[in-house]
Amino acid sequence: AGVRTCALPSSAGFGAAVEAAETKVHGDGRVLVRPSGTEPVIRIMVEAPTAEIAEQTAADLAAVLREALGTAIA
Repeated sequence: AGVRTCALPSSAGFGAAVEAAETKVHGDGRVLVRPSGTEPVIRIMVEAPTAEIAEQTAADLAAVLREALGTAIA
């Protein structure tokens, strides 16, 4: 049996949310959203000037991702 993986949603709303997050931290951080190659998860990583901004940005992206996928994800 192979490894079950997840794909990123192709919805315009999710793409717009990623772009907004990148704009929010532009020059002072970065945003990376990618499917894991070994687990059925999508990883959201945010670097920002403060931990609060990074955590809120990641939480916002996770909420949009949940809605785009239509599932309850952790």
